[in-house]
Amino acid sequence: MSDQLHAMRHSAAHVLAAAVQKLYPGAKFGVGPVIEHGFYYDVAFEEPISDKDLKRVQKEMRSLVKRNLPIEREEWPIEQAIEYFQKNNQPFKVELLRDLQQHGTTSIKNIDSSDLGIDDTDEKITTVSVYRIGDFVDLCRGPHVATTGEVKAFELTRLAGAYWRGDETRDQLQRIYGIAFASQEELDQHKEMLELAKERDHRKLGRELDLFTFSDLVGPGLPLWTPRGTVVRNELDRFVQELRHEYGFEEVTIPHITKKDLYVRSGHWEKFEDELFKITSRDGHEFALKPMNCPHHTQIFDSKPRSYREMPVRYRETTMVYRDEQSGELHGLSRVRSITQDDAHTFCRPSQVEAEVMNVWDVIERYWKVFGINLRVRLSTHDPENMKGYLGTEQQWQSAVAQLQSVIERKGVAFELGTGEAAFYGPKIDFIGSDALGREFQASTVQLDFNMPERFDLACIDESGNRETVVMIHCAIAGSVERSIVLLLEHFGGNFPVWLAPQQVAVLPISEKFIDYAEKITTQLRELGVRAELSGENESLGKRIRAAEIRKTPFTLIVGEREAAEGTVAVRRYGEGDLGAMKADEFTEKITSTIAQRSL
Repeated sequence: MSDQLHAMRHSAAHVLAAAVQKLYPGAKFGVGPVIEHGFYYDVAFEEPISDKDLKRVQKEMRSLVKRNLPIEREEWPIEQAIEYFQKNNQPFKVELLRDLQQHGTTSIKNIDSSDLGIDDTDEKITTVSVYRIGDFVDLCRGPHVATTGEVKAFELTRLAGAYWRGDETRDQLQRIYGIAFASQEELDQHKEMLELAKERDHRKLGRELDLFTFSDLVGPGLPLWTPRGTVVRNELDRFVQELRHEYGFEEVTIPHITKKDLYVRSGHWEKFEDELFKITSRDGHEFALKPMNCPHHTQIFDSKPRSYREMPVRYRETTMVYRDEQSGELHGLSRVRSITQDDAHTFCRPSQVEAEVMNVWDVIERYWKVFGINLRVRLSTHDPENMKGYLGTEQQWQSAVAQLQSVIERKGVAFELGTGEAAFYGPKIDFIGSDALGREFQASTVQLDFNMPERFDLACIDESGNRETVVMIHCAIAGSVERSIVLLLEHFGGNFPVWLAPQQVAVLPISEKFIDYAEKITTQLRELGVRAELSGENESLGKRIRAAEIRKTPFTLIVGEREAAEGTVAVRRYGEGDLGAMKADEFTEKITSTIAQRSL
């Protein structure tokens, strides 16, 4: 996103708030940041509004844009800002300002500093900036465009609920979402993409293909996988583990809970305490459902002395982790509370880091290439101006960043720099893909961690008999099985490659007279590992063909008198229609080869 587009979208959020204030004078404002493709603003209305009211708000926004009002920045002492927002009955703004005044930025969570009217700083806050559009004044750091007339093509899209400061015990506000682009043409293209995305929504496709479900009795954010969905999960994991196995990763297994002490030592307790599911045992000890696996894996590595001769040590595991996400943020499989990770950790000497990262890079490229997805690279580093959010020293971070940059340069690929995008324990290489609709997503990540080995005193004995602190490399290929299935479902529109499809072949006898031949074909395919099912129920052939189409079954084989006599099958390919007759053995060879090669 260009700086100009970011400023325009930020200004659109202020124009939205100014329109709301004009139409609903009693509204109380939370925050209104820029997001991908647009903006939102959180508002507490005296009486909740509905989606139909968005047209009225949008009309007022267009009126403000047409008037071409200046968007003016002013610097105020923080006491003046508190007095102003208190006088204008804006308690959320007053709360933020008082927190800044008393505790600085350390007290502000889940809110970007741009919405606080300050720069990121550890110093005492004495002044803040505000922006004025006519009678509307908002706390904001900026930047913005010069006038409302520079806010180009925009549209309000939907309403959602949002708790103030992300806290379920606080006020529930209404979040108004909008999209904004530099031209009407770009906006129209984005709207067209959104319509296509509705058709490919993984929740819709998941129901149609019978892959997963949710239960109120089990709880929100906890998906239940059907037999068909479990096939897809297992195939994806099998592929990842085959690739990892080639590079010497060994499978391990860990429990799903841990004592608090493990995460206190690793640093995760302090960082993620609010996201943990906590358990108190009958003898009073505090445990947690694991939100990540790396601290457990350190303990397997540290279970015995390690010589430099056995380095690197590589562990892999596909397992669930659990995070107490806010219920308002849960969304199908995209945001869940039980997350299946294809996790791996390499423990190596500093001199081995680059070779190990190169190996993982190869796995990542091979995984996503199978799906026809190209990747771009981002080197995600710490923010040297704001070190309070990271473990370790500036010198350690510079060294780790240099190692990862060296790997990228050896690969000879272009990369972008993501300052401030690192994990709290180390820098990472992020691999960004885009799906069939042009939407970008983070595909995989390789993270370099020098902090956790120090915290757990992980070492090997070097050639001279001395202890040498090791380095830890974290890597997720699919990221999470749930997220990977969302991406692939929507990328392929539910039309999975043959190797990944839950049902690969439907065998349809024209009538009951040919069930024996259909059963013979089905058995032959199953013996070769093909997921084939016989559909011989007392329904018309047309209905059975349509049922296979609805399930997006890659191949449908129709058999009748001629096929039984000649040892052939009439082949239909999903999305292509009739392919004609084929010898049964020829079809078997074709599909088994396609599956083995994981062809698209």
